[in-house]
Amino acid sequence: MKVLVVVRQVPDSTTTIKIRLDGCDIERTGVKMVVNPFDEFAIELAVQLREKRADVSAVTALIVGPAAAAEALRTALAVGADDGVHLQDPAFDGFDELQLAAAIAAVVRDGGYDLILLGKQEIDLDSGQLGPALAECLDWPHVGATVKAEFAADGRSVTAGRRIEGAEEVVEVRLPAVLTIDKGLCEMRYPSLPNLMRAKKKPVRTLGAADVPGLAAATGALGGTRMQDLQPPPERPPGKIIPGEPEQAARELVRLLREEAKVI
Repeated sequence: MKVLVVVRQVPDSTTTIKIRLDGCDIERTGVKMVVNPFDEFAIELAVQLREKRADVSAVTALIVGPAAAAEALRTALAVGADDGVHLQDPAFDGFDELQLAAAIAAVVRDGGYDLILLGKQEIDLDSGQLGPALAECLDWPHVGATVKAEFAADGRSVTAGRRIEGAEEVVEVRLPAVLTIDKGLCEMRYPSLPNLMRAKKKPVRTLGAADVPGLAAATGALGGTRMQDLQPPPERPPGKIIPGEPEQAARELVRLLREEAKVI
């Protein structure tokens, strides 16, 4: 069984985000970038399969992004992935998730992979389109928001528990398949310093747009989505402190909620 993990690099959730002057993107200079937290669950699941199952021959991590994205790829390698693929080309910069899915599918379609894992969504745009779109491009079954995964002894199918509103749905799919992983299945281990050093020696293939067969035809047919304008959320109005004794303050609060806020 060959396993592929798709990794994305996103701004750290604690960093300060500023809108670029043209309004079409965030200002990325000086922004701390990290592995997408949902993709961390996918990396850990892949490595656990590698450790527990003799039939898992390799775990490959793949990322699309500029040279700086190699840092996120090395994290996956330090956790336990065997090798990496880095799609690095300015041609990929303007791709939306549907076009990225088509590009990734073109790269991995003939790679002999049995299982593709990635996070259910990325924490910056939160669209969650990449996994389902990748499965569609490959014509593979897809299980989203996966929180449990039991693989058959023969490695030909997986029984997955997926989170739905107020419950958990259990489905069985044949491999090859795409699973997008939700929080709760596992937590990524901390990559140790020795493993971070070893990761630098693991093989990574860097591919440009010219190295992806049929890229123009696969992505051009999708048209693409372009970000026209980004705006920060409006500032919250200042809070109001109601003075007086509790009984008096409570009456004033009710009056304000009824007459000013108009919520009761």
